[in-house]
Amino acid sequence: MTGIPTLSVDAMGGDLGPGAVVDGIGNALKRWPDRKARFLVHGPEDQLQPLMAAQPAVAAVSEIRHSDSSVEMTDKPSEAVRRARGSSMWNAVQCVKSGEADAIVSSGNTGALMAISKVILRMKKGVHRPAISANWPTPKGHTVVLDVGANVQCGATQLVEFAIMGEAFHRAVFGEAKPSVGLLNVGQEELKGNDTVREADGLIRDAGLGLDYRGFIEGNDISAGGIDVVVTDGFTGNIALKTAEGTARLVAGWVKEALTSSVTAKLAAGLLSFGALDRLRQRMDPRYINGGVLLGLKGVVVKSHGGADGEGFASALGLAYAMAQSNFMPELRKNLDQFMEHAAQEAAAEA
Repeated sequence: MTGIPTLSVDAMGGDLGPGAVVDGIGNALKRWPDRKARFLVHGPEDQLQPLMAAQPAVAAVSEIRHSDSSVEMTDKPSEAVRRARGSSMWNAVQCVKSGEADAIVSSGNTGALMAISKVILRMKKGVHRPAISANWPTPKGHTVVLDVGANVQCGATQLVEFAIMGEAFHRAVFGEAKPSVGLLNVGQEELKGNDTVREADGLIRDAGLGLDYRGFIEGNDISAGGIDVVVTDGFTGNIALKTAEGTARLVAGWVKEALTSSVTAKLAAGLLSFGALDRLRQRMDPRYINGGVLLGLKGVVVKSHGGADGEGFASALGLAYAMAQSNFMPELRKNLDQFMEHAAQEAAAEA
């Protein structure tokens, strides 16, 4: 893609309201001053206007798109689709469909966002359901984990689709020429796991997709950095993600407690490099890796954590920017086509 990307933003989806979204745009401008982008901000104009006026830098690169209604966190996906037309979430996604925007970001109801995105943008050929990806920090950079919540139950074919999408995502966003792929399991042995996981392992090996597939991996491998893409169902992935976030907060609390437990500890902390401490804080703060992409749609949709503040929402905007500037869509198409061809050949052979 060339030119300045445009990001469509649902300002009404998060727990903290439109203030966190406007703060997020402001924080993104400060965090990445070299990134030029435009923002279409969807929500009630009477609420957004004073927030924009208080941050001239945000107002200068943003356009308010008035929406009278919003999708609530309590709305069921089916209800949201029926009643969402004209809402901030619906209008934000529609801007990607119309070509006005390159990506959409929302902190809103996950199920509703997925349902609305499927209705408006449609699925890519060869993908049954979207998967939500998460960028997991590791000593070597980031591991992409998917699905982390969109699909509680998955068939073997879906897991193969996740592997294809995750591998293309990692190449497009992180620039890895041939990312390694692993299938999350309760053990690395060939006979471990349920029927679905073992079937997916066989499909990936037999499809000739050209992936750097490493077979089964275990939960402790996710953060080790040895695997670039970790594939699992949404039930397991979401539990793993929330556990990791809780552990990060626990360890961060311990570090803070250790550095403030006594006068001596405070003096020692004062002698340390504040830059180093700040980098450690950011690496342990889930807000700095906030944002998951709904992979498999005919458009870029980024889901921010519902409770994200301005710093967290800025991270989701940064991910949307990276996706808008990437070549993810053509990267994905090649392997999807190959897997579809393999599936068709298998079906013909069985007929």
